[in-house]
Amino acid sequence: MRRPPIRRSPRRTAGPRKAPRALRALLALPLLAAATGCVTVHGERAVIPALREKAEAARVLRHFTDGYNEAYRKLDPALVDRVETGALAEIGRADLAAQRAVTPGGNPGYPPLVLDDARFTIPKMAGWPKFFVADTRSNRDRNRWVVVFTRDGAHAPWKAAYLSLLPDGKVPRFALDADGYARAVPVPGDEGPRPVAEPGALSAAYATYLRTGGGGLFAPGGATTELRDERAKLARTPTFWTEYADTAAKAPAFPVPALRAADGGTVAFFTAHHHEKRTMAQGMRPSVTEPRTKALLQGNLDRAVTYTRVSESAVLVPDTRGQVVFLSRIESLTAVKGE
Repeated sequence: MRRPPIRRSPRRTAGPRKAPRALRALLALPLLAAATGCVTVHGERAVIPALREKAEAARVLRHFTDGYNEAYRKLDPALVDRVETGALAEIGRADLAAQRAVTPGGNPGYPPLVLDDARFTIPKMAGWPKFFVADTRSNRDRNRWVVVFTRDGAHAPWKAAYLSLLPDGKVPRFALDADGYARAVPVPGDEGPRPVAEPGALSAAYATYLRTGGGGLFAPGGATTELRDERAKLARTPTFWTEYADTAAKAPAFPVPALRAADGGTVAFFTAHHHEKRTMAQGMRPSVTEPRTKALLQGNLDRAVTYTRVSESAVLVPDTRGQVVFLSRIESLTAVKGE
């Protein structure tokens, strides 16, 4: 597809009697350093907010849209990695490479992407990477654009890793604590209900499902039963036959951010890769005519052509029992190889 390309203020609580002024100043130093980014206080173990101010989240979102727009004005794939990572970056690089091949001079008249009316969900979590979610209004369509930003370390930049397109009113509500922070999954020492599938295992489970159709983990729908039905129609035709191979995407290159939902369950974001090889019948040769697809072509079109795609999905994983439901799935072509 052509790419179209968290919440409440902290509650005050009564505290203990103040310590002497000198002692208070000494105790404040580590917190000040952490807030300014100079020192992370046991960030690999402590359960702390992914970031402390929504103003910072707004700056991250603005930096992303500025970088996104620059990349699409110049049609420069190299600019994608400044503001994107993971599946979103794979999609962006391929899309820009294809467009640049067709329009080498760039696209100075590209209409800027605007993401406003942003609602930020910031989780408390331990370790790296950390993440937060921006639920935004887009000037591209009537959907809400839900962007997941991740950060690999204390000195690493925030980058957009996932995009989900959801109708207004269909964006999941996340469980928040008394201070307005969300609950990342898994939480160390959490004794609450467990999801029917661990977030980190979703990509491999999905790849297996697409191959076998079994397991019963995923609910019927466009990303599951209907997709397998579409593939079955192309498995063997009078002119070609098709082989599919689906592979799991693994951390750290493809993290799986996950949050507890307000109504129960877990909302998780994951990546998968998909390969589709079409081999022509005897005496026939494959052809690629669509300009952007052709721009990604490598090798010679003699007998077969392999399309490589990446998908980024948002799913609701129930607790204890039930099936995983896809909330959003974006799949995009990233490579074409002739044989």
